[in-house]
Amino acid sequence: MRVRDLPAWLRPGDLLVRNATRVLPARLRGRKPSGGAAEALLLGPGGGPRRARALVRAGGRLRPGQKLRFEGHGLALDAEIAAVGPDGSVELLFAEGPSPYALGEAPLPPYIRRAAADPADAARYQTVYARVEGSVAAPTAGLHFTAGLFEALAARGVAWADVVLHVGPGTFRPIRPDDLAAGRLHAEPYELPPETADAVARARAEGGRVVSVGTTSARVLESRAREGGLVSPGAGETDLLLAPGARFRAVDALLTNFHLPRSSLLLLVAAFAGRTRVLEAYADALARGYRFYSYGDAMLIL
Repeated sequence: MRVRDLPAWLRPGDLLVRNATRVLPARLRGRKPSGGAAEALLLGPGGGPRRARALVRAGGRLRPGQKLRFEGHGLALDAEIAAVGPDGSVELLFAEGPSPYALGEAPLPPYIRRAAADPADAARYQTVYARVEGSVAAPTAGLHFTAGLFEALAARGVAWADVVLHVGPGTFRPIRPDDLAAGRLHAEPYELPPETADAVARARAEGGRVVSVGTTSARVLESRAREGGLVSPGAGETDLLLAPGARFRAVDALLTNFHLPRSSLLLLVAAFAGRTRVLEAYADALARGYRFYSYGDAMLIL
């Protein structure tokens, strides 16, 4: 099976729910005054004008007052580490000039190592339906879709609707024992529009299934789930952790990539399909030479 065969596996009346977040050009490359390389992943606004939260890798210990200079797309921008947080993140104070994002590139995951940026990633690391900027990582299950596939789905009688969940840096981090003990994850902003809630209700009334495109869409749907498989519109932040034993109320099927070990994403998949079944699927994927992670292959769990 290929992702292009998806219409054959879905039924008329089914509803795809996809995450319409758009990935920001949040990765900056630069140098320290000593000439050593520095990189920053912008996480969002800081505590004042020209400030941004970031993860910085610059060699050695990060300290307030440390100077950095970032360059990209023919532009340059100076910055200073204004504060270092207990979790290792920093607040950068940027000099007057262009937006830091004007210098940025696609924030590919750390396991994709390249000496220089590939301009094609600006398009490849973005879904074709991305429209609301705010993520530092792509909702990777959506990367498989093309305009032609949506045309084929429409011809099959499959509808789609959008949610938004802005993916944060926690998606790269292994899940911690504290997260499991608390039953909560890093919080991420989301929105479930009224028209999507209506589309879910319509699919339910017509006997269709709700098919989540990726774990991020599933987290939004289950964060707003009600009895009977319906969802309530709303916006806010979700720290929902879905682990084995969790009850899924809104999601009937899941299209998802093959994820990193010890990640919250893999935990959600195991919660949905069952640990044994997921381990068998991963063993089969390894035996067949499937590709894993962001630019990797996907599986459809019905």
